[in-house]
Amino acid sequence: MPGRRGWIVRRALLAADVVGLTAAYVTATQIFPAAVTADAVVPSEERLVFLATLPLWAIVANTYGLYGGDDQGADHSTADELLGVVHLVTIGTFLVMFAGWVTGAIHPTPPKLFTFWLLAIVAVTGARAGSRCCVRRLHAYVQRTLVVGAGDVGQRIAKKIFQHPEYGIELVGFVDDQPKERRPDLGELTILGPVQELEGLVREQRIDRVIIAFSNDRHEVMLELVRMLGQLDVRVDVVPRLFEAMGAKVRMHTVEGLPLAALPRVQLSRTGNTAKRSLDLVLSAAALAVLAPFGLLIAIAIKLQSPGPVFFRQTRMGLGGETFRIFKFRTMVADADVRKHDVAAHNKHLCAGGDSRMFKVPHDPRVTRVGSLLRRTSIDELPQLLNVLRGEMSIVGPRPLILEEDQYVVDWRRRRLNVKPGITGLWQVLGRDDIPFEEMNVLDYTYVTSWSLLGDIQLMLRTLPAMVRKRSSY
Repeated sequence: MPGRRGWIVRRALLAADVVGLTAAYVTATQIFPAAVTADAVVPSEERLVFLATLPLWAIVANTYGLYGGDDQGADHSTADELLGVVHLVTIGTFLVMFAGWVTGAIHPTPPKLFTFWLLAIVAVTGARAGSRCCVRRLHAYVQRTLVVGAGDVGQRIAKKIFQHPEYGIELVGFVDDQPKERRPDLGELTILGPVQELEGLVREQRIDRVIIAFSNDRHEVMLELVRMLGQLDVRVDVVPRLFEAMGAKVRMHTVEGLPLAALPRVQLSRTGNTAKRSLDLVLSAAALAVLAPFGLLIAIAIKLQSPGPVFFRQTRMGLGGETFRIFKFRTMVADADVRKHDVAAHNKHLCAGGDSRMFKVPHDPRVTRVGSLLRRTSIDELPQLLNVLRGEMSIVGPRPLILEEDQYVVDWRRRRLNVKPGITGLWQVLGRDDIPFEEMNVLDYTYVTSWSLLGDIQLMLRTLPAMVRKRSSY
């Protein structure tokens, strides 16, 4: 039935919240047990007060929209809820303290409250990630989806959905009166009928979601279809006009009932730059200190595998058009640059649908066995933490381009140079080599125009799952 994803996810997340909060409470209680004296709080009373506040936690979580994101957004993840979880735990902790003050039943100490607050953020976030991992394996999570419009945008959306099975979207087909020729990487996805038959197709195919991705039909026809879909209990997504210029920070407002999208400024503020640099310094220094022994083992493995330096250095384009030398673990034989012309004919971007501006060779014979493992797990990128510490890169940012690729970045696309290139970012999280060069520029522009410190933290959290999914890395 339509909406079954939302039904099952809401209950799974509610259970995850209860488990996470309870685990945090039990742990905090073990660290700071209630005193057992004649005038002290009885531990059982404290537990009863905590249990009595759990429904309030659920109400606060629902107020912050922490139960509806998966049904609404295809790419919604636990990282997107980080700020909401922090708000939930902060408000909930205050409610527990307030309930104790009003009833006189409990008197938790500040250290105990702080410990519970910190543990609850970690436990609730972890429990939510675990519950999503389980729920996404269920057939009930999958949303059968139609795409209205089989032009360039509609087919591009379909391709992206095929690349991300974790979205839980089963593409049934296109609906369009005048479809363009289907791109070869869409498999058996076909045109199911004209737009006029959309209502019947939604019912017949048991559709859960409809994506409106431009159509040649008149504005009035499409508007009527959207209103019709609103009566069929299906999710409706509409690709906005000028979507390339919009990002996650677009704010909607109205003028006499007419919606307007307010685009953010393209330049980071001085405060934003300071906050970003501070986060980079703290995290890169800590990561280098923790990972130093691991890096030593990798260096030994590289030297044992093939002669040559441990690090690979290459000139890349950086902030404001200034070049720098990037650090990476060497994953190829020492004379890889000399042998580049030997494998040039195998560049996957020379094939139909490729992009001649990019150079990627599948199963490159110049890559060593150790290097193949490092690339597959993205561990070869870790030395870039040195570039971050030196101020040449950021942990999150646009992809650091080689100079041969940078020459194709022109006009508004060069806004990507307003921030430092990053070890991870939208390109790395959303698809890496599967994303065309032009679309990579759009993603980098979106990152610059939508930057926020919370957004950087979310991208960091989404990087690990992207690595685990083992996307193509050559």
